Amino acid sequence: MRINLVIGGFLIGVSLIGSCVPQKKYHEVNIRNAEMMRSLRDTEDRLDSTQQKLVEVREEKAELEQRLVSERQEKADLEARLDRAMSTSSSVRQELTEKEQRLSEQQQRLDLLQNLLDEQRSVMDELKATIDKALVQYRSDELQINEQDGKLYVSLQDKLLFSSGSATVNQDGKEALAKLAVVLNNSPEIQIMVEGHTDSVPIRGRFEDNWELSTARATAIVRLLTGTLGVEPERVIAAGRSFYEPKASNETAEGRAKNRRTEIILTPRLNELFQLLK
Repeated sequence: MRINLVIGGFLIGVSLIGSCVPQKKYHEVNIRNAEMMRSLRDTEDRLDSTQQKLVEVREEKAELEQRLVSERQEKADLEARLDRAMSTSSSVRQELTEKEQRLSEQQQRLDLLQNLLDEQRSVMDELKATIDKALVQYRSDELQINEQDGKLYVSLQDKLLFSSGSATVNQDGKEALAKLAVVLNNSPEIQIMVEGHTDSVPIRGRFEDNWELSTARATAIVRLLTGTLGVEPERVIAAGRSFYEPKASNETAEGRAKNRRTEIILTPRLNELFQLLK
């Protein structure tokens, strides 16, 4: 608008000049006027272009500002997520540390338990070897020694210990038990259970039934071990099983002979193991 006013004023001035100056001067003025008009139009075009660029720059600036706001919000969200992740990571690390500590403690207990079991096995193996040596003179149909489930079973047949239907230990039985008692007295950590067993044939005589006979025989051996032979009574248990835990069939004479027996069951003290498992 301002340029148009300038141009209009200039043209009026030129007209006035044209009426007052010679023709040559007038022509020169017209040429200069045309050049100025072109220059003004170029300036006006550049101004329009500049204004258009300014609008574009303002739009770009607004877009950048919006992007900056979005990126700042995204940055804030990421920082919040990072804080939560770091907090969670700290909790996870703490939990992992505690689990590793528990696993380490459990492994230590397992190692200790295994050491105790190995030690008990070594004790029982040594005990078996010692008893085998002490009772080597007896035949397999008189006495057997077996290890099962961490226990040692010294099984003495009826004919080695008692007369038929009797609960009085005979001389051969006393000699065998005396040899066994020497080993037991040298192994104070071993617990002792004496179990009496019979066949299924009903008993006749002084005992009411096979329960009473099996219990009386176990008790007789316990009294011999803890009395004459010096085994600590606190280590010994007597039990009668009658014919309810046979080793063989009671349908044959051979099977019934195997079932008439007294078993001395030797068990290592397990106090340390029980304490460890609590």
